[in-house]
Amino acid sequence: MTRGIPLNQFKRLYSSYASKTVPLSFTKYDIPSKNKLISRKQPLIICHGLFGSKQNWRSLAKSISLQCNCEVYTIDARNHGESPHNEHHTYDLMGSDLLQFIQDHNIENPMLMGHSMGGKVMMNVSLRQPQLPSKLIVIDMAPIKLQLTREYSDHIEAMREIQAKQLTKQKEADEILQKFEPDLIVRQFLLTNLKKSRDTGVYQFRIPYDILGRALSQMGGFSFETQPLPESRQYQGPTLFITGGKSPFRKQFVDHPELIKAQFPNSVIENIEDAGHWVQTEKPQEFLELATRFINKED
Repeated sequence: MTRGIPLNQFKRLYSSYASKTVPLSFTKYDIPSKNKLISRKQPLIICHGLFGSKQNWRSLAKSISLQCNCEVYTIDARNHGESPHNEHHTYDLMGSDLLQFIQDHNIENPMLMGHSMGGKVMMNVSLRQPQLPSKLIVIDMAPIKLQLTREYSDHIEAMREIQAKQLTKQKEADEILQKFEPDLIVRQFLLTNLKKSRDTGVYQFRIPYDILGRALSQMGGFSFETQPLPESRQYQGPTLFITGGKSPFRKQFVDHPELIKAQFPNSVIENIEDAGHWVQTEKPQEFLELATRFINKED
């Protein structure tokens, strides 16, 4: 099936969302100039998970750009990284932010990739505008409503305690975080959100953890799960789900393959056996091999 929607047509379809969006901070990884003339791939846009940011993807984004010879954009979702804060934090609004970003940067039929929360953002956009994305990669998150585990609210509580202590050493922040999170990889990931004030020398979180804490119940949801989707509303483009064999979210893929196929009929699921939820961080080479093979595959 030939996929794609002309950019001018997409702009007309999208215009009703623009007033609700926030501008997204991003980094662009360009194609080396010597390869630009031979590149025919669409740009790839990557969105991180909850409490993440575009900086988590620097190394992998560079590798994907080089190995796939495509432009790569990494974005910060609203209330994350360097993007604006907003009291409202839902998948529909984050999807609208991304649609606005695509329009503002004149990106035609991008490939979309997202981890966890970012995966649901990318699925939201793909089902709202099924002809827009040329390919979709979702990392360890199914298009299914679920209950987030307690660790997410524990992380919010840890951030509150760290902020209240007015710490001047990151080591002290990690010591507090250890009471809530034993996994070093996860702690290092969460601590990337700390920023030291030039004026006071005190570490502060750059994400609005109170807003995100209030949004946790919505982050387990998914807008389209209970809606029967006609063929015209399904995303029928090539779709890759990459799961972690040790992830608590793996069960959704095992238990509900028919629900995934009902929304993404041209999807395949690849499992990295020894990985947890942070698949791309725990097993970067295995992840990169799966992702680049899928991107480079001719449809």
